Amino acid sequence: MQEVSRRSRAHFDWPLVIAVYALTVFGIICISSAMMDPDLGTDRSLLSYILDSRSGLMQSIFTLLSPIVLIVVVSIPMELYRGRIGDLIYYGVLGLLVLTLALASTVNGINAWLQGPFGRAFQPCEFAKISVILILARQLSRTQKPMGTPKDFFRVCMSMGIPAVLVLLQGETGSVIVVGVVFIAMIFFAGVDLRIIFGMIGAVALAAVGLIAFALISGSTDYRLARILAFIDPESYSQSSGYQALGAAVAIGSGQMTGLGLFRLGTHTQLGNVPEHSTDFILATIGEGFGFTGIMAVMAVYMFIVFRMLYLARFTQDKFGKLIIIGVMAMLFFHIFQNMSMCLGLMPITGIPLPFLSYGGTNLLTNIIGLGLVLNVTRSRTAAQITPLGQLGMR
Repeated sequence: MQEVSRRSRAHFDWPLVIAVYALTVFGIICISSAMMDPDLGTDRSLLSYILDSRSGLMQSIFTLLSPIVLIVVVSIPMELYRGRIGDLIYYGVLGLLVLTLALASTVNGINAWLQGPFGRAFQPCEFAKISVILILARQLSRTQKPMGTPKDFFRVCMSMGIPAVLVLLQGETGSVIVVGVVFIAMIFFAGVDLRIIFGMIGAVALAAVGLIAFALISGSTDYRLARILAFIDPESYSQSSGYQALGAAVAIGSGQMTGLGLFRLGTHTQLGNVPEHSTDFILATIGEGFGFTGIMAVMAVYMFIVFRMLYLARFTQDKFGKLIIIGVMAMLFFHIFQNMSMCLGLMPITGIPLPFLSYGGTNLLTNIIGLGLVLNVTRSRTAAQITPLGQLGMR
């Protein structure tokens, strides 16, 4: 009993923070290597590489600003997230998503970027993930049997569905899939009847198969369909939709066991053989630079973060707080799984970045906000009895 009380005590979880920022700093180094200017030479200090790389410098600035965001998120009382602040975030993000559809220009079939301060663009669809986690945590924690009535079922589905549809209209299919995975994870751990969960998964799977079949029959040239076909037969699309995946696989393979090292000229990533090698395909830069050993080390840190969050959720008594941790964990886990899988050719390309490593201020701040919510829960919680892992106190 004393051990259970110690594990469920209120605290600021430093191990989680240290793991996250270790990845973030490592990400800055890898981004700077990926975007290195070969004309400046390779005989420079690490700081020089970072400062001379625009992407590395911008990621460093966002990283330096992130503790401020983290402190603000942790400092807000948890009850406000359950009430007014949660509503403000949810409806504010919905407004941004509508504004994006109205104002954003379309690039490669995607119109998800809004012009922000200082000439920097940002993606409101990233913040939609956090808003969905907060609204679902509140709605699913109200009763012991959530989604047990048609009215409750409709309300929960609409809370997730409205932002998901708005994001889908922007062309951000990857973000929609993330929201869907977060939704399934949260309703499972909230104690929703398994028949309802499997029924929803089956309906979505059938709809997806039907859409793909219709697109194939109609001869659609949609880039999302092309990515699926390239995943099935990458060699046939080696100069189009399959180019990124094949280039990433070659770059990772060239790193072999220990890698070629960073900031080297003549590598696959430096030669431009891997598009988006500082964002969606940062794993190719890591694999080429540090080899299989480096990728496994990164995976070990990610596993620690995911299992640490699961551990924290297990010893959190408040259902609302527990579901927040589960939502953030599911968001990060799917980002990690999907990104690494697509870089290794095990999943279709979806444009989902690798958390804390890929270049992108909006995604980094979204993940830091998620981390802040988890830390807020652990800082605010009260002692709880240990609960079965599969139930987490809710089934």
